[in-house]
Amino acid sequence: MIIFRLPDLGEGLADAEILEWRVHIGDEVVVDQPLVTVETAKAVVEVPSPRAGRITALHGAPGERIETGAPLVEFAADAAADAGSVVGHMPAPAEEFAPLAALDLEARSVALARVRAVPAARALARSLGVQLEGLRGSGADGRITLADVIAAGLPAAAGPRGARPPGAAPTAVAPDAGGEVEALRSLRRAMARSMTLARDAITSCTVFDDADLHRWRPGHDYTARVLRAIAAACRAQPGLNAWYDEAAESRRLFERIDVGIAVDTPEGLLVPVLRDIGGRPTPELRADLERLKRGAHARALGAEELRNFTFMLSNFGTLAGRYATPVVVPPAVAILGTGRAREDAVAIAGQLEVHLRMPLSLTFDHRVVTGGEAVRFLGALITDLELPE
Repeated sequence: MIIFRLPDLGEGLADAEILEWRVHIGDEVVVDQPLVTVETAKAVVEVPSPRAGRITALHGAPGERIETGAPLVEFAADAAADAGSVVGHMPAPAEEFAPLAALDLEARSVALARVRAVPAARALARSLGVQLEGLRGSGADGRITLADVIAAGLPAAAGPRGARPPGAAPTAVAPDAGGEVEALRSLRRAMARSMTLARDAITSCTVFDDADLHRWRPGHDYTARVLRAIAAACRAQPGLNAWYDEAAESRRLFERIDVGIAVDTPEGLLVPVLRDIGGRPTPELRADLERLKRGAHARALGAEELRNFTFMLSNFGTLAGRYATPVVVPPAVAILGTGRAREDAVAIAGQLEVHLRMPLSLTFDHRVVTGGEAVRFLGALITDLELPE
């Protein structure tokens, strides 16, 4: 038989969830025929067949997760040898579809000895520089868990935050506690991993202030004005439009400002990227933003529209809330949160006046951004926001 393994569907994603099989065992398929629909942390993707032939086995049921590189579909050994296009990165056909009997014993031994670890643990191990090969997993079947990596990567005296010691049993839930257990899927699972990484990798600090919008004329586009102000602040303090490489102890400053904008969807949080906000006219930015929001809710955005942001924005105030401590996702170093604008009583020349004000929360990675840089950034942002036009 010939094995087709789940390809890398973009950005080195560790796994995908099977949504729907498009074929059955015994089916004869052609090149590029859809085999299965899967959901990654980024998008819903159809995986096409890389060859023509008869299917002899399908690995995984709908709702199950499958790791990148794990067997997905098996073809009869006499299947045609032509290969078509596939989603994501794929090895050369001769490597990918070689029958198992053709693999040398050493390669098979290495494959069998592959370290077993949950995907989030692999990502955290890379961030902390922990070698998985030397760890003993405390999870099911000896799988290495996040707690194992955290325990290995942090000083013993400090102790992992919120993690149980390796080998310790998880806290039991009382049988009469009620409620329904729901496994985290796709976006929520990706958010959990991303927030865990951010918690363990970022030294967060948040500063708060308000922008007085009293001089604005009616009809202003709030989001467009905030984007313009971010561009002005990034020009004033380029250190917040940057990435930090912890391993190399270096930062990369960007001239172009690509803003990842948090979009709340029923399935979880997505962060599409609005490109080059400082170099495009406002109507074009607004149209592109609406397109990204529609695409996020429809799960129709490509991987290239969900990666490589240089700054982050959470405009949670469109729903509720005044201030927050938004979370920076590495390698970015800063995120701005905009709260709900409302009328406040302010003292002007000894008299009380009612002004419309926008609450602002700026979180930054204090490992690479100084407090002075952060407040100067926030000051430049407020100065631009308070302009009448």
